[in-house]
Amino acid sequence: MINCINKRINNILFLKKLLLNYQLLGKMKFKNSNNKKAISVLSGGLDSTVATSFFSKDYDIHAITFNYGQKSLNQEINASKKICKKLGMRHTIIDIRWLANLGNSALTNDNHIPEVNFDDIDNMDVSKKTANKVWVPGRNVVFTAIATSFAESESADIIIVGWDKEEAATFPDNSKEFLNSFNELIDIGTISSNKIEIKAPLIDLDKIEIVKLGKRVDAPMDISYSCYTGENNHCGVCESCVRRKRAFIEAGIDDPTIYI
Repeated sequence: MINCINKRINNILFLKKLLLNYQLLGKMKFKNSNNKKAISVLSGGLDSTVATSFFSKDYDIHAITFNYGQKSLNQEINASKKICKKLGMRHTIIDIRWLANLGNSALTNDNHIPEVNFDDIDNMDVSKKTANKVWVPGRNVVFTAIATSFAESESADIIIVGWDKEEAATFPDNSKEFLNSFNELIDIGTISSNKIEIKAPLIDLDKIEIVKLGKRVDAPMDISYSCYTGENNHCGVCESCVRRKRAFIEAGIDDPTIYI
């Protein structure tokens, strides 16, 4: 009799545990399963993290991260994986290391990453010179073309990118003109039954406004990674770090970033 009661109790506890796991799984992994689909070009950086978070509640997002031979690869992948887990998104890493063989970018070779300060990033001459030293030929063209292939094959409605106004000043593949032109290209060059559109929610924002938006949409900025060097902690002196650091300061929002 006692054995029978214990067996029933154990069965009830097992069923409760099974139900709890099912509920948690539904909330974490399939929370957007009934929504429209999106592809996110996610580097794990501040911009792509905020842009992806902006759409995370309305779309079932498949995030893609590129290995193009960059120094910061391991940190980008680590950050992207954490962000995808946090937002409940599928994640794919795409190997395009051949891109590192093109051009002479300090991001992908042994050249020293340029160091700047707050004054430098407001100086257009200095900013253009540092941009040229880290420029990877056709990087966003390649990224967006591959994202388009994913979007078309998965019947996604949008492609999410983190292009913004501040970076567009020195990186033309972050500009509104680039965005509009690529959307025209997709319209002409795809046969998807649904219209695929690149969405860049930060396209008219500077970094300060991006941090404020990130706070508003509860983006996991604390686990994003922006540094060019690939060190465990942000170097604090590359252009990406300096823009990130200044943005949090001027936005009046606590910076969770650990700098060397």
